[in-house]
Amino acid sequence: QVHVVESGGGLVQAGGSLRLSCAASGRTFSSYSAGWFRQAPGKEREFVAAINWSGDSTYYADSVKGRFTISRDNAKNMVYLQMNSLKPEDTAVYYCAYDGLLWSLRRGRAKYWGQGTQVTVSS
Repeated sequence: QVHVVESGGGLVQAGGSLRLSCAASGRTFSSYSAGWFRQAPGKEREFVAAINWSGDSTYYADSVKGRFTISRDNAKNMVYLQMNSLKPEDTAVYYCAYDGLLWSLRRGRAKYWGQGTQVTVSS
């Protein structure tokens, strides 16, 4: 069975940092692009960051550029999101996802999704 599980969320003060991890199992995802998305209460899920299969190309939403960094370790089937200088507006459930097409991820579509991890940033 394919499982994608996020971890590392929690409560942090504005200006602080968190590192989210995404662990995948059941298959190898080294040939897939990966991404992070977030969804705040009452809002639709939005794109945060994406990385191609080899890790040499990354994309970020304008709202997180310069603050967030996506990375991956294909040998471990892991994807990470380092979040620095966090703001209250970053509060949301963060989801990890995989798809064969990086462009699909940027459009909010993915073949595999994690269950989400809560990130709360206090002012």
